[in-house]
Amino acid sequence: MLTVDFQRFRVTPGDRILDMGCGAGRHAFELYRRGAHVVAFDLDADELAGVETMFGAMRLEGEVPEGATAETVQGDALALPFPDDHFDKIIASEVLEHIPDDMRAMRELLRVLKPGGRLAVTVPSWLPERVCWALSEDYHTAPGGHVRIYTRAELEAKFKSIGFKVGGHHHAHGLHAPYWWIKCAVGVNDDGNPLAKAYHQILVWDIMKRPLATRLAERALNPVIGKSVVVYFAKPSVPSAPAAPAKETADAV
Repeated sequence: MLTVDFQRFRVTPGDRILDMGCGAGRHAFELYRRGAHVVAFDLDADELAGVETMFGAMRLEGEVPEGATAETVQGDALALPFPDDHFDKIIASEVLEHIPDDMRAMRELLRVLKPGGRLAVTVPSWLPERVCWALSEDYHTAPGGHVRIYTRAELEAKFKSIGFKVGGHHHAHGLHAPYWWIKCAVGVNDDGNPLAKAYHQILVWDIMKRPLATRLAERALNPVIGKSVVVYFAKPSVPSAPAAPAKETADAV
């Protein structure tokens, strides 16, 4: 289930791309299939082990173009272990809402992205997330859980304040918000609840089959209750020039 729209976020074979906070690797796998040189980065060693196994299986099955590469790197988003201006593109999907010092993480993304490079950021949308927080304290107080709810305006303003340019946005996963509302209402850890199980089965069926009816329904729901908001940014090719110092006048002290 991809959140980033690869029609908007074009990947060229040979691009060096960081999937920062890759989790189980869904975007990293798609980048690999498209011929990129992928670095799947995460703090969780267990998640990365699963991603590495999947990379190997994809190679064995011939699912990736010749020349594409993929590796996993464990580390902290606040101190990325990469040189300046290293990546052509970066994806940071559903990660910033977990990081208390999000501005420091954003500055690290700016540092390792090449001038002219593009960044795709996804976070939970404000309204669906606010409903989840209202329904369940466990949803957002569990260790490693969400520490903030972004508005799109706040997310864009933070990235703009450190030098990024905004390049459009959209919402995704409108059918998934009701599932999480149900989970929060019945208990986020109650996987046996009949209503939650039934809705989950519908989501799995939709992901596997992608029927026209649910695609149209999600397209209509996304702007209203899309579970995620996706914002695209670009790092300017030329850094902004510092402001010129004020000219001295005869009255200057």
